[in-house]
Amino acid sequence: MTQFPPPGTPRARIPHPQQPPPPYPRIGPGLWRRGLYGGLAAWALTAGAVYATRSTAPLPALILLGGFLVPVVFVLWAYERHGRDLGVSAVLGCFLAGGTLGAAGAVLAEAHLLRPRLGMFLWLALLEEAAKLGVLMFTLRRQPGIRGVRAGLVLGAAVGLGFAAPESIGYAFDAALTTAGDDPRTLLETELLRGVPAPLGHGLWTAIAGGALLSLRRPDGRFRYAPPVIAACMGVCLLHTLWDSTHGIAVRLVARLTGTDFGPQPFAPGRSGAAQEHLFTLFSLGGLALVALAGIGWVRSLARRGTPWRNTP
Repeated sequence: MTQFPPPGTPRARIPHPQQPPPPYPRIGPGLWRRGLYGGLAAWALTAGAVYATRSTAPLPALILLGGFLVPVVFVLWAYERHGRDLGVSAVLGCFLAGGTLGAAGAVLAEAHLLRPRLGMFLWLALLEEAAKLGVLMFTLRRQPGIRGVRAGLVLGAAVGLGFAAPESIGYAFDAALTTAGDDPRTLLETELLRGVPAPLGHGLWTAIAGGALLSLRRPDGRFRYAPPVIAACMGVCLLHTLWDSTHGIAVRLVARLTGTDFGPQPFAPGRSGAAQEHLFTLFSLGGLALVALAGIGWVRSLARRGTPWRNTP
């Protein structure tokens, strides 16, 4: 006969099954926004100190903040919005691997400044985009379950932004050495021109190539070099080449429209007027905007047509 406990006896609590801990540490929402505001405040304070005192002591902190602020914030945003299930280790690993490559890429990038020719820009774009895609493949070689368009977009952007940060730092250091700390305006302009558009350059280009690559990755983890992947890489290299060639294209357009021969030093003092400089600024910024819009449209098209990432064994 079943024995029931007397009335009023408290029931024993049935322990709930414990949930396994998540395979990745959780990052609270809005971290990218707090990082952006805090980083901007720190950069502005450091820049103000350098500009006011003309001291070289804060220059390393200013250069590092300017180089890493926008790439790190954008990677945090991409992780919070689209890559939480990928895990911190995958996103951070891609960012650090791209940064290691970017340190070497900054040296190569300086070479094209000495001989700014279209062929040099194209060769540099092919070399850098192939290297970044190779870094993405190497980083994910032991994670065969990570595949799909969205995974490629997020992790490709992480590699590209990791590459962009040391490259921007290299340009900033070069500007600091050129001025020797006497006039920090050149350094500040370099950081703004190189750091702010980083997501529209290397971040977009590697995201496109990564999305195409991981969209066709096999379930066993092998990568396929199918025609869509090759076409995406060639298109990315074209965008990269156009981005780097914007300065020279703008100079040629101004020279053709105004009938002026600028010679080896365009817009040197006494060789150009205000109207020509305004035209050059318009064509330069307009060209960069067109290339950036083409990359954004390409990424949005991939994101709409792509399936969510899959991380299955």
